[in-house]
Amino acid sequence: MTIRLRPWICGLALACSASPAALAQQAGGQWQPKVEIHWNRYYTYSELLQHMQTLQQAYPNYIDLVEIGESFEGRPLRVMILTDKATGNHTAKPAMWVDGNVHGNEVQGSEAILYLAWWLLEHRDDNPRAQALLRDRTFYLLPSVNPDGRDHWFATAGTPHSSRTGVEPTDNDRDGVADEDPMDDLDGDGEILTMRKKVPLGQGTHRLDQDDARILVPVRGDQLGDYLVLGQEGIDNDNDGRINEDGVGGYDMNRNWPSDWQPNHVQYGAGDFPLCYPETAAVAKFLYEHPNVAAVQSFHNSGGMLLRGPGDEGISYPRGDISVYDKLGEEGELILPFYRYLIIHKDLYNVHGGFVTWTYEGLGIFSFTNELWASNQYWGEQREPSGERRSSRTRQALEFNDSVLLGEAFVDWRPFEHPTYGSIEIGGFKRQHGRVAPSFMIEEMLHRNALFCLRHAEEIAEITIETPEITDLGGGLYRVVVDLSNASVMPSRSRMAADNRIGLPDTLTIGGEGLQVLAGGLLDDRFRPETMEANTVRPETIRLERGVPGQGRLTAAWLVRGKGAIQLEYRAQKAAPRSWSGSLR
Repeated sequence: MTIRLRPWICGLALACSASPAALAQQAGGQWQPKVEIHWNRYYTYSELLQHMQTLQQAYPNYIDLVEIGESFEGRPLRVMILTDKATGNHTAKPAMWVDGNVHGNEVQGSEAILYLAWWLLEHRDDNPRAQALLRDRTFYLLPSVNPDGRDHWFATAGTPHSSRTGVEPTDNDRDGVADEDPMDDLDGDGEILTMRKKVPLGQGTHRLDQDDARILVPVRGDQLGDYLVLGQEGIDNDNDGRINEDGVGGYDMNRNWPSDWQPNHVQYGAGDFPLCYPETAAVAKFLYEHPNVAAVQSFHNSGGMLLRGPGDEGISYPRGDISVYDKLGEEGELILPFYRYLIIHKDLYNVHGGFVTWTYEGLGIFSFTNELWASNQYWGEQREPSGERRSSRTRQALEFNDSVLLGEAFVDWRPFEHPTYGSIEIGGFKRQHGRVAPSFMIEEMLHRNALFCLRHAEEIAEITIETPEITDLGGGLYRVVVDLSNASVMPSRSRMAADNRIGLPDTLTIGGEGLQVLAGGLLDDRFRPETMEANTVRPETIRLERGVPGQGRLTAAWLVRGKGAIQLEYRAQKAAPRSWSGSLR
């Protein structure tokens, strides 16, 4: 079967997937970055801040750094405001917000955001589309929403999944004391690994895989097990009979947003009320104060997913907006091999109070969550599981560890005397495996995800005022008919915004010295002027509650009396302003 891609997908995705070196080669020149950043590693928060400062010093005419608040532990929440200052103030251009590292262990989003800024700036002269994006758009970039969790992930022993939350003390086990029973690095190797214990045959829940003793397989049916899986490294620090049940923090900043927020007993980690954490409150305040934001992407990991709302099956989205999402998601899958465009509640799980559901449902902004890194990328292909699914996935991960990393990612099982469990073994994958790309694969991951953001930004509404048709009706009376067209995929106002009166409507205004405007309104059919939805109260300004549709147009008309110069002015919160000048003769 042959799949025919839309023309706006063909070529554009290919251009976006080209590496900087490839672009330089295509141009026939030697590409040398002005700012050299190594894209084969992950950076601590202080290192990220330094890279942001270096970019700002190298490109002062394109970057401002602003602090929008502080984390719980007092780290600055620093936003890069990226645009060509010579072409206008950042608030006067339609904008894109990109953030990452909402969960402390999901580190690579920060590097992807830094890469986005770096790539645009380094190619502002040799890539016309990069130049146009800096000229016509603003990017608000927050590399880390959760710098506390990020630094804890780097600085303390952990697993791929630890340090997910913020660090405000939280009483997860409800014993009246917060954070008193975290995981413990029992053998002092800087990693939190898995504990297992060999027991008499028949008393275990697992057995060794027959082909690889590093793998434990759950017993089924009449099988007999001789191993118990005891969980992550740790001891019973608070002597309550449980291990590792109350670590640092314990809440989820991606469940703390106003849209469909649910209390903690419904949505774990939601907090006491929406925006109760300093980090989420700071981001919300910034977005409320910047209604020019027309596109949002938020970087998480992992699983290789491009997610849109709704987060709950009881919430529905307007059909026209779904079409926009589908077009962007379709190209996202093209740019990002092994990634799937999915709906949060339908294809993943229910999320109440999520960030990208709030930015769309509460602010009317087309928004995606990017789950960076897909495990299929380890081998570059979809590998069918053989046997028990969990052991098969572990086997494939071990093959990669053994063949490509020469054992670097896995710690072989070794004995340890546990104060509660006695003789046990400790081993397993290090935190750098599974959720984050290995060092030699980081740059491609960053480039493809950053460039999907840029394609999203390119499809923000771009409105054209076409040459009006002016008809002399006699007696000094004129009819002025004008089309507003939009070549981009995104409308200037989402249907969600229009239907719920979110933000201000677009406006189209006619004016001129001595001009008397008698009536104005939209035309359903430009060839049938009687279809005008005539407004005679302040008729010079037509309110476009639904904006200008994506890849479409609308027609407006006025009845006016007078002679001389006239001017049309289009204004919108999420599209660039436009004007046209002419005359009535």
